Amino acid sequence: MAARQAVMVFDVDGTLVDSNDAHARAWVETLRMFGIERDVAAARRLVGMGGDKLLPALAGIEAESDLGRRITERRSAHFRRTYLDSLRPFGDTRALFEALRARGVRLAVASYSDQQDLDRLLEIAAVSDLIERRASADDAHRSKPDPDLIRAALSHLGDVEDATVTMVGDTPYDIEAARQAGIRAIGFRCGGWSDGALAGATRIFDGPADMLAQLDRALAA
Repeated sequence: MAARQAVMVFDVDGTLVDSNDAHARAWVETLRMFGIERDVAAARRLVGMGGDKLLPALAGIEAESDLGRRITERRSAHFRRTYLDSLRPFGDTRALFEALRARGVRLAVASYSDQQDLDRLLEIAAVSDLIERRASADDAHRSKPDPDLIRAALSHLGDVEDATVTMVGDTPYDIEAARQAGIRAIGFRCGGWSDGALAGATRIFDGPADMLAQLDRALAA
């Protein structure tokens, strides 16, 4: 019997690119521009959600309100101007994707970044040419832990009904989104979360380099 097709949907921030701290600082600095003081540590615990959930949780402001939209737009511009081009990928990110492709794994990404930022992040990670499909904030109304982004990425891939599908991410929001989507999850510690916070993942690795070093284990059912 032929082996089942394998599909992996990767988160980007904190999973492929070391950006979680930058996102937290960008949120806090932007809120300060509006006279709202919040702690970076509090913002850091929420990174992994999109702004649709992070802003209400951090500041009690609905993202779709007039103020929420102004804050979100300012934060995006601030992050892009101040942090984006200084970000770096985690070690062996491209090597991991090349090894997965060599094993016949189909690769997609699911990130609530807007399409412009997502394209730049994938350039920074040096994997743009290895990704078959990508889902951004343009493709989903709700961010993780809702499963909309994962479902959008899988929809872009086409027929994956008989495939073994895995979500790879660095936050508990990724793990919960995978659970809601009915797929398995692999957790990465490189985003700053503990193994306890990543409970529910079938495998946990330090990051791309560690997953590459244990590729057979990562791909095992």
